[in-house]
Amino acid sequence: MDTLATKNISEQTQMACPEKTPIQILHEYGTKIDCLPIYDMEKAEGTPHQPNFVFTVTIGEITCRGQGFSKKAAKHQAAEAALKVLEMDPGALPVLQRTENNGLCEPNDQQNPVGVLQELALQRSWHLPEYVVVMETGPCHNKEFSVTCRLENLMETGTGSSKKMAKKVAAEKTLEKLQSLSGSAEITWTPKPIVYLESLRHSTSDTISQLRRTPLSIPNTDYVQMMQDISQEQGFEIIYHNIDELTVNGQYQCLVQLSTIPVTVCHGTGITIGNAQNDAAHSALQYIKIMATMK
Repeated sequence: MDTLATKNISEQTQMACPEKTPIQILHEYGTKIDCLPIYDMEKAEGTPHQPNFVFTVTIGEITCRGQGFSKKAAKHQAAEAALKVLEMDPGALPVLQRTENNGLCEPNDQQNPVGVLQELALQRSWHLPEYVVVMETGPCHNKEFSVTCRLENLMETGTGSSKKMAKKVAAEKTLEKLQSLSGSAEITWTPKPIVYLESLRHSTSDTISQLRRTPLSIPNTDYVQMMQDISQEQGFEIIYHNIDELTVNGQYQCLVQLSTIPVTVCHGTGITIGNAQNDAAHSALQYIKIMATMK
């Protein structure tokens, strides 16, 4: 790859088009070299009024991190850092072979589901897929990772012996789900509106109104079904992650994840896996009820 092609990338592009952001500049550069940048959300911390997001961006062998009060600001900072690395070390990116897979970069003539999914999102003007490591289990020499892929209001989880493998599985499952929802290999699926938690406080829907009135302390309540009813009405996805390790008291553990913005993750325990899932759903319902009743 010609080193002149990467020299002062951000400066040259911004001089020609000063309104472009580092995210756009990095994407255009990735398109030119057939290797699109991939963004992953590492953390979402803070309060609803003062959130803090941490994202990494990977392009070729380069990985950089950024943080900010919004996902966009964190991605912006990560892209800016990657551009600085490219200007200092233009040889850091390998030259990859172009395949017939819609022009996506992929070494060794193998499909890259992460790249395919990102290119699809760009073509359809969707939000870019976000990958979050939701669980890490096992000893150091035999780790297993669970990574969630979020695309619009869809969520799929993949597991693997590395974060990269788990991310790949999650992307593959998302592509399969898109084809299933489209009813054919050609993806015609149209995303539903994204559910923002703050919007629930103004909701007058049946399930949210009922949640406001219902005490969440009644024994033997099926909170999993209650959570399912709300998700179907509001249009967000639910994923339950069963944790292999027991608590110190010998109980099962479970995480429930909702495809809201911000993403909601709650923990539950129980004497059976079903009890743990019900407890996790109960915690999620309590959180949603708080958000739906805030003034």
